[in-house]
Amino acid sequence: MMRIAKSCKALLLAVVASQLVACSLLSGNKAPKPQVLAPSASRVALSPAWTAQIGKLGDVQLRPQVNGNALTVATATGAVTSLDAETGAVLWQAKLGESLVAGVGGDGRVFAVVTAQNDVVALRDGQVIWRRALPGRSFTPPLVAGGRVFVLAADRALYAFDAEGGAPIWDRPGAEGEALALRQALLLTAVGDTLVTGFSGRVMGVNPDTGSLRWETPVAVPRGINDIERLVDVLAPFSRQGGGLCVQAFQTAIGCVDAVSGATLWTQRHNGAQGVGGDVDAIYGVDVSGRLQAWDRVDGKQKWLSDRLRHRQLSAPLSLGRAVAVGDSTGLLHLLDREDGSELTRWQVGKSALRAPLLVGQTLVVIAEDGSVQGLRLGEGALP
Repeated sequence: MMRIAKSCKALLLAVVASQLVACSLLSGNKAPKPQVLAPSASRVALSPAWTAQIGKLGDVQLRPQVNGNALTVATATGAVTSLDAETGAVLWQAKLGESLVAGVGGDGRVFAVVTAQNDVVALRDGQVIWRRALPGRSFTPPLVAGGRVFVLAADRALYAFDAEGGAPIWDRPGAEGEALALRQALLLTAVGDTLVTGFSGRVMGVNPDTGSLRWETPVAVPRGINDIERLVDVLAPFSRQGGGLCVQAFQTAIGCVDAVSGATLWTQRHNGAQGVGGDVDAIYGVDVSGRLQAWDRVDGKQKWLSDRLRHRQLSAPLSLGRAVAVGDSTGLLHLLDREDGSELTRWQVGKSALRAPLLVGQTLVVIAEDGSVQGLRLGEGALP
């Protein structure tokens, strides 16, 4: 990881932003110009199904929640909206009237977000049912599963609350010696009866009833001469197939673990700052320069690498059917062939940067930082 100017280090003593562009500007470095694109290949048909406006997301890395055919999204200003991904119709909406820094998590019935005032807030049918104060900040969407709401704090502490009434169930202390935290969502999910989380280059399995550690396995080793260079937290989104979980450790490595046994299956060096996508055959990730790469899911060997989107500030990728979809900072959605990385087509959503695309049912959903949401239909043969 490159050295960061002292002026930037002063800004990052408490929290490191997920994007380091501001630091580059403060230190006098200009961002590289985005790769010039060739004419679109148009090998796959895309057509608009619906559009919606939820309000600006700002620079907060809020992540949507998918439950069946419902997509629930939140904005930095406190609006939480659930949409029907087939039609774009609003299913319910809550306006909390306060800034949000993490969300949305949900099981289809109860949804949870974290406010800038360090409160975890639970909602049902658009109404607040409880809130609890957290001791510190959290930038990872809460996980709602098994009648509980799990929260991963910025200091890597874990908390479990009753989903119905918000009563605290247990808490697990954070990691010692962790001076910095990413202002970005980290790994937090459930595999079978195990709560799985990741930070400091490690993936961990936790007993959801007690908070006790079941297993721990590395995907990256913190190295460097300062706290910033040793920051290797494990990012969301991730790719799961059965008990196999594949992840990106911040700007260090990509790897897969067996979330049942707790064994590391493979790791490869990869300078990525976004989470990964994947399918039964491969894992897909983008590095900080905008190169999109595919690895064999079984052994981690490189399948292909594409540099056609360099310096376009890409989102995390999504695997869907024959395509790998990724958004960029100019509002373009790119679809590449999952077999070789060649272009299938591209779609202009708007002028605002795109978050990671999502497949909800048979609809490809893209969300822009200006709050525009668009549902797209793919042509015949694009999806399995």
